[in-house]
Amino acid sequence: MDGTAPSWLKRITAILIDRRRELALLVLLSTALAAYVSRGLEFDQSIDSLYAADDPHLQEFLESKQYFGGDEFAFVTWEEPQLFEPNSVQLTEASRQRIRELSAKLSDIPGVRKQSTQDLERALRFPYGRRKIRQLMQGVLVDVEGKVTAVAVRLEPESSTPVPRAETILQIRMVADKHTNTHDVETYIVGEPVQIHEMFRIVERDGDVLFRVSFALLALVIYIFFRSLRWVFLPLLVVLVTIFWTKSILVASGLKLSMVSSMLNSLVTIIAVATVTHVTVHFRELRQSLQREEALRQTLTELLPAIFWTCATTAVGFAALLSSHITPVRSFGLMMALASGLVFVAAVCLLPGAILLGSRGQAPGNAPAEGYLGMLLARITISVRHHPRIVAAVAVGITLFAAAGLRGLEVETDFSKNFRKTSPTVRSLDFVETRLGGAGTWEVNFPAPKTLDSEYLARVRRLAGKLRNHVRREHPNLTKVVSLPDGLGVVPEKILFKLDLDTRMGMLSKFQPEFVPSMYDPENGRMRIVLRAVERQRAEEKDELIAAVLAETRKEFPDAKATGLFVLLKSLIQSLLSDQVVSFALAACGITLMMAIAFRSVRIGLISIVPNLMPIVLVVGCMGWTGLPINIATAMIASVSMGLTVDSTVHFIAGFRRARARGASIDDALHETHQGVGRALVFANVALIVGFLVLTVSEFIPLAYFGLLVSVAMLGGLLGNLFLLPVLLACVDGRCTPVVSETHTEPATTSADV
Repeated sequence: MDGTAPSWLKRITAILIDRRRELALLVLLSTALAAYVSRGLEFDQSIDSLYAADDPHLQEFLESKQYFGGDEFAFVTWEEPQLFEPNSVQLTEASRQRIRELSAKLSDIPGVRKQSTQDLERALRFPYGRRKIRQLMQGVLVDVEGKVTAVAVRLEPESSTPVPRAETILQIRMVADKHTNTHDVETYIVGEPVQIHEMFRIVERDGDVLFRVSFALLALVIYIFFRSLRWVFLPLLVVLVTIFWTKSILVASGLKLSMVSSMLNSLVTIIAVATVTHVTVHFRELRQSLQREEALRQTLTELLPAIFWTCATTAVGFAALLSSHITPVRSFGLMMALASGLVFVAAVCLLPGAILLGSRGQAPGNAPAEGYLGMLLARITISVRHHPRIVAAVAVGITLFAAAGLRGLEVETDFSKNFRKTSPTVRSLDFVETRLGGAGTWEVNFPAPKTLDSEYLARVRRLAGKLRNHVRREHPNLTKVVSLPDGLGVVPEKILFKLDLDTRMGMLSKFQPEFVPSMYDPENGRMRIVLRAVERQRAEEKDELIAAVLAETRKEFPDAKATGLFVLLKSLIQSLLSDQVVSFALAACGITLMMAIAFRSVRIGLISIVPNLMPIVLVVGCMGWTGLPINIATAMIASVSMGLTVDSTVHFIAGFRRARARGASIDDALHETHQGVGRALVFANVALIVGFLVLTVSEFIPLAYFGLLVSVAMLGGLLGNLFLLPVLLACVDGRCTPVVSETHTEPATTSADV
């Protein structure tokens, strides 16, 4: 990538310029087709997809759904001050009417399993043991004080539902809103299916809306920098073309977007804007002394290799995610590697035609106070050459300080922390956590005989008692324990004559049709105890609670398993983090190798990775120091940052090597690179940081964290490439010692600085 441009590169440049109209037309036509095809891209909203296929937590969860039908319940709950008659378990007429009316409307919603709807009015129709029934339903359909009630509806499996799950939940919300307006009481909706749907809905909505806002803000910043609509239009056009191409290929290959890959648009924007900004600044410099076409020809000749290797190294960095065991992570790595390559194709095919369009193409203008930026970059050059040891020491110090924050990293397992405190989801969770004993539903299941007998049920009853008393005493966040014997306990053992077990189970099914099959699967020989727990607790507390319940259960049933969405969501971040160390190591090795090949130097390859590791340590360390937890969106921040910050390194090294190949000294080469490539780095990173900070207003907290942390990573990468990389390049060229005299006390004055 250095020295006089080879003949093959000049020929490619000539083809791109001579055939610019045909290439641009081909790109636009293919983009129109891709835009149409991309409308078929689907968003996978399955929580199962965020786990490796062989993940033991996922396997146990799917087995439980097969045994007991799954706990996909939505709870519609509200405060009912006059729920019971005074000193009675009899519902008041008004509350009975409201519960019956709401229950009927919810049961008629498509996608709701009508026969499985549970409500307090229906449960108390049973003529025996109403006090026991109320106690059984406490923490599920009624609170301890008897002032809150709920209707629980069971959702059909997504594979067999007559309408999309989103439509079912929307209609549940509409019915709940009508209940609120009619009876002037706030109605809350909770349940793991609702929470998961809400998470995916906000990610999809905010990812789209905030991308558009960020896109517009980015356009404004670029216009301020270059004072020309043409040069605003160019990078944004490359972004859109790349996105449409990528999405259409995903549709054709049958891949779907997921929670992980929802960042596709934003990351493509980073790669494309950075690429076009370097072309813009380089073309502007050459345009001061050359005609438009000649300036473009020389720009492409000098920058094409750098653009190619930038996209190639970025693609390799993201391709390292293919080592993941999680399908969406692998898909994300594949789509970003593909998008990185398509940025190169879109840029080289579109830019010549767009830049030379019209008889008088306006050159990029100058940014406000660009002269001061030139002086600042000149002073950076002087500081780097006169105080390399100080620069290196500061970089090491910052890195070590940030690395110390790694000890403070925590994993976020509180599902409510994914949303802002004012969101309906969090307010609903708060209500259930404080009034109905927790929103986390889970279970322990264990072997059972094909035919139940009193001895086996006594063992289950004894276990439930131990969980309810002994375990709950040490772990008060365990709020509810329900077993099959608890349900049978509300049915009298004798009515005129003693009732056998089958008769009692039949009577239980009359007022709770789903109770027995949701607890006992005779075909597969499996029994379970259903548990409720507080969702809003630390990961360590959840681990301790699950371990304690499982340990107690295995004393009675050694083959017991703990599962449910409470357990599954607890392990979600660990699932995403589990193979990120391997992916990150592969990305670092792959990028180092690509840089060594690009610059034909192993030493260049090795030093190029240093300024890209620093921002990653800075980002992850800052998370530890500031208390930002690792969540769904930030679990892969290290791998993502590696793929993004390497672009600046490639262009800086390429610019430095071009200057050295022309005979410039190390000091002059660094000065020239800072004034040219350095400006492009500042423009691109400032524009992107401003654009990405828009994500911090997202209702989905992990997306807000992602916008903030990517901005920090880009800022860290910019500082690393402007300060630390020059020191390393000078050492590679044999000049590690400080410069005694200043080569440049003031920046060279150009028309760009005027």
